[in-house]
Amino acid sequence: MRSLLFVPGDSPKKLQKGLESGADALILDLEDSVALDQKPQAREISLGFLREARQQAACPLLIVRINPLASGLSDIDLDAIMPGGPDAIMLPKSEGGTDISHLAAKIAVREAENELPDGATRIIPIATETAKGIFGLGSYAGASHRLAALTWGAEDLSADLGAETNRLTDGGYTDPYRLARSLALFAAASAQVDAIDTVFTNFRDADGFEAECLAGRRDGFTGKMAIHPAQVPVINQVFAPAPEELAKAERIIALFAANPGMGVIGLDGEMLDRPHLVRAQRLKARAQKLAE
Repeated sequence: MRSLLFVPGDSPKKLQKGLESGADALILDLEDSVALDQKPQAREISLGFLREARQQAACPLLIVRINPLASGLSDIDLDAIMPGGPDAIMLPKSEGGTDISHLAAKIAVREAENELPDGATRIIPIATETAKGIFGLGSYAGASHRLAALTWGAEDLSADLGAETNRLTDGGYTDPYRLARSLALFAAASAQVDAIDTVFTNFRDADGFEAECLAGRRDGFTGKMAIHPAQVPVINQVFAPAPEELAKAERIIALFAANPGMGVIGLDGEMLDRPHLVRAQRLKARAQKLAE
């Protein structure tokens, strides 16, 4: 997944626009973008959308962001939307692997109740929205086979910390959020799942948004969440493997395959070792996923 577009679960119009955005995945939001008194309606609308979208030939992945486990609303959310067979559940304010195991058990029961394939529904936690969640980042590895990716968030974290802002005047993150971003990247790598970069809220700042996408790709994120359809094409372009990069990766993989006994190989004046091979293999695997 390169682009994951947030869409309010109570807006049929915006949900339809999401389908037309070109996003790899839609996040049907039942949490922050939906007022408390609108949540019952949002659940009904989201369920209907899940069922209708499945009928389309080219349907993106359909993810539902439920309310946090501690909210008292997550079970109601799951009861309402699991009959629609979402591809994944996004868990906000996740505080570690225990939350993932807990959610996985809830999902398993509802898959059985709705005659869905066991294990078909994946989980994507937003892992840095609370201070406590920062200390749980090392516990995601092995928490559940349902764990599909891991992302992070700065907005709720700043509220939890009582910070005045999470951005500097130049647009970059302040130190606490740079740390959270880095630790989330490490957590995803440790759990061997994709790392998805967080949203860029100033959707009118096109240059700043592209720069943040490029920085995310540089550091190892494989995609980014979007809050506006206009952000989707930029994400798709930045996070798609460039043809020349993919061609080089193919050459590296072929070279090591032809010389299985060598730990270091020269290519175009550069000495390559096993980490270069692993990076090339991951790039090729990501390109193959996008082509499916």
